[in-house]
Amino acid sequence: MSRRRCALAVLVLSATAACTGDATPPASGDPDGKSLVIAAAEAPATLDPLAGYAPHGAAKIYDGLVEHQPGGTLRLALAATQPETAPDGKSWTVRLRGDVSFHDGTAFDAADVVAGYRPLLDPKAVLRPRFWMLSGVTQVDPTTVRFDLSQPYAGFAGLLVLGIRSSEAVGTDRPVGTGPYEVAEWVPRTRLVLTANRAYFADPPAITRVTVEFEPDDEARAQHLRDGRLDGTALPARLAAGFERADGFTVVRHSAADLRAVTLPGTSPVTADPAVRLALNLAVDRRALVEAALAGQGSPASLPVPDVLPEFVEPGGRFEFDVARARAVLDAAGWVSGADGVRTKAGVPATITVAYPMADQISRDLVTGLAGAAAALGIQVTARPGAGDGGPELVAFGDPFDPDPALYPLLHPAGGATAAALDAARATTDPAQRAVAIRAAQRAYLADPGLIVLSQSRHSYVIRENWNGYQPVVDAPGTDHTWGAWWNVQRWTPR
Repeated sequence: MSRRRCALAVLVLSATAACTGDATPPASGDPDGKSLVIAAAEAPATLDPLAGYAPHGAAKIYDGLVEHQPGGTLRLALAATQPETAPDGKSWTVRLRGDVSFHDGTAFDAADVVAGYRPLLDPKAVLRPRFWMLSGVTQVDPTTVRFDLSQPYAGFAGLLVLGIRSSEAVGTDRPVGTGPYEVAEWVPRTRLVLTANRAYFADPPAITRVTVEFEPDDEARAQHLRDGRLDGTALPARLAAGFERADGFTVVRHSAADLRAVTLPGTSPVTADPAVRLALNLAVDRRALVEAALAGQGSPASLPVPDVLPEFVEPGGRFEFDVARARAVLDAAGWVSGADGVRTKAGVPATITVAYPMADQISRDLVTGLAGAAAALGIQVTARPGAGDGGPELVAFGDPFDPDPALYPLLHPAGGATAAALDAARATTDPAQRAVAIRAAQRAYLADPGLIVLSQSRHSYVIRENWNGYQPVVDAPGTDHTWGAWWNVQRWTPR
């Protein structure tokens, strides 16, 4: 599995990345190339790992006990040896490095790990849904920690990428970690400036200053690249294509566990109707939608598991494009066409408003494409830029390492056969049986969809060709400054 994921990412890179010329001056103006300026569309609300910062690790400021690698394996970070599970699977023991210090010079030990994980036992903790199985964390000795679980969980070791803060900083807003960079400036929603931790235990970074500008507008980030104000950013495929022949830049594309879907909450008689849900899934020409909205940089998807986790994907499972069947489903359910072309049932018009992230071109175009498909059925879909209000919205979801963290909170609340299959997947530690259960969940979803999954995106990055060390990974949904093209920036070197 891990070799397949790595090969896919490398294939995408080799097919699209090419040098375009000599290096151009970096955005910082630093002739030595020791400063990097990037932009991210997504600004973190906090730098606190316990509040969701850098959920896949690679936090730059913090280290986890382990860290994800491009092939899907785990590499040691603050752990001295690989986490060990008890025979019954209900506890994990981690032995820690003894040569690590925090940015403020204090020594790292087991007490910091306990302080970093114990808040997750609170049912109201932000990350409690991700650490639902954690029932205790104990310091065995200064260099050993034991995690106790309420039940065995096959993916637990992968959760240990959570960044560790100094125990003295937990519960405060001080971003004191052990990572390769420390915070020099933090202006929420605007800018994050990182400087190298020169005492870093795993060799200090060659790039000694990283500036992250937060800009949600795709066009604005592209213009900043043209103006020489950035060294790299993620862009929608159409905008990234404009840099294919630009001097000094490389365009790279990552496979991603980035599924885009429209939620269909049961809060209205329209979106709660199984016939409407099924009809909308049948009415979307997903291949045409990928070409129109993603400029071909993605793939059609109608199931809620990304193809970067092939062992979990239900073979042959999909909603076929079938407008005639979609209309027949609505007719049979009593949705009658009106004079204005909009169907009604019991006096309720088939109208849906879908929220999508403002300034996100891909989300806007996906909702627009859905609206066109729905109109052919007599369902009126209106796109609304802005935050969701509990109604239908365009969401990005997926996990590049384990399907459970994304699937369970999204699909389990609706109950039924899908929820039962997800519970079965959590109940087994056997990899084969777990995959069987996840595939069963998808078959149940096909019979009663709670979403309209539209596409799986590939991510496009534009990077100035002034540094060595870039290595592709399978992306998560979204493109922040911690994962994606920037996951190993601490190992980059100037050319």
